[in-house]
Amino acid sequence: MNHTYKVLKSDIELFAAALNQARVYVVQLLGEDMVSVVDYGGTIEKFSPDTIKIAGAYYMRNQFEFRVDMKGPTRL
Repeated sequence: MNHTYKVLKSDIELFAAALNQARVYVVQLLGEDMVSVVDYGGTIEKFSPDTIKIAGAYYMRNQFEFRVDMKGPTRL
């Protein structure tokens, strides 16, 4: 399957997204082929091994998926 987004998993990927001020959106996986976009996001303000702060809100890294659009102006 060809996706137009990249899932940010590692600290290096999150750091690159933060430096590039890429717009990151937050997705919750509901099932095998179902997702819910929790927040259409913004830039990464802060991250730790457990959480990521995007647009003033904190998200648990193990509960959400963080994606960046690969067709947008701030590609990684």
